[in-house]
Amino acid sequence: MSGMRGSSAHHQERAGGGNRAQSVRRRGVVGRALASGVIVMAFGSACEGSPASDDEAAWVWELPPGIPEPVVPEDNPMSSAKVELGRALFFDVRLSYDQTMSCGSCHGPEQAFADGEVTPSGSTGEALARNSQGLANVAYFSAYTWANPLLVSLEAQALVPLFADVPIELGAQRDTEGILQRLREDEALLDGFGRAFPEEEEPVSVASVIQALASYQRSLIDLDAPYDRFVQGDEAALDAAAQRGLALFLSERVGCARCHPPPFFTVNARTVDDPDRAPEFVNTGLYNLDGEGSYPEGNAGLYELTADPADIGRFRVPSLRSVGATAPYMHDGSVGSLAEAVDIYAAGGRVISDGPWAGDGRRSPLKSPMIEPLDLAPEERADLVAFLRSLGDGPEDPLAPRL
Repeated sequence: MSGMRGSSAHHQERAGGGNRAQSVRRRGVVGRALASGVIVMAFGSACEGSPASDDEAAWVWELPPGIPEPVVPEDNPMSSAKVELGRALFFDVRLSYDQTMSCGSCHGPEQAFADGEVTPSGSTGEALARNSQGLANVAYFSAYTWANPLLVSLEAQALVPLFADVPIELGAQRDTEGILQRLREDEALLDGFGRAFPEEEEPVSVASVIQALASYQRSLIDLDAPYDRFVQGDEAALDAAAQRGLALFLSERVGCARCHPPPFFTVNARTVDDPDRAPEFVNTGLYNLDGEGSYPEGNAGLYELTADPADIGRFRVPSLRSVGATAPYMHDGSVGSLAEAVDIYAAGGRVISDGPWAGDGRRSPLKSPMIEPLDLAPEERADLVAFLRSLGDGPEDPLAPRL
């Protein structure tokens, strides 16, 4: 969700080169510390004992009543061993060609698996154009990244940060065999690959890394927020403001739930009961540079894949789970707070008064007709923010209870 805090100059300043370089260095140090601790936690005891039994390796979804299981590919079934291996790899900087970044560098548990940056930087310091999204309940999503309808599995998505050339993120294509060899040389990690992929003659491979990462991400379920406890009968779980905000959110007058319906708070969710749901992409009137709906060059959403002018500014509808912990918002991180987001939607789009991105998004001819001005009193806007903050602080790491 939501818009620019002040001018475009503020956005550029926050995403500036000096800050990016500092951010890459900081994430590299943190990633190394996390990786060493994670590997010992996940696999240290495994080296001393016998292989896990089938019962120990089985995966059980712990879901609230009425929530179906997510879709899991037949060729990558869930197992505890894969989840534990995936967790270790997720925080391991050795997956980047220069050992400076991990997946967790841009998706930290302390920020609901986002990173708090406007946009992140890759291992070379190259700035990415899109904001890092939180990973709560990604097992249920019908498509991944901000504007690619072709990435419909976590396995396919993992190839992007690992091997993308423009921009480079982890840069694994620069030294793929060297990366795999580093993993093979770690005795505890090698044991973890063997436990996760016992049928493989060579368990350490790009395919097994991808499958383990996807399995770990599927385990990041976040369905025990104050909101969930409230709908399950605990009226004290939400204060009065959040309850009023919930009523507004679900109301026809405000209509937030048309794009963000419970329980996953996005239309882009699928389950075993509805496995073929197609992803949806929406133009919310965030930009309108020329009066005809244009967006900043190189960040025009679905249009970049389809070349259909009607798709300019259309981005995947994200989930609002853990949204209070994942600021800044929107595909480019140009919205700094939930209050600002609510204000933009209440206005029916964003107005940028000056600078290179000046324009009136409210008047974009490409904006979704669902994005209409709302007559919201200040206290109603505050109630909506209170409700949004009740949607959780992020998934709990599933590894600790299993050790």
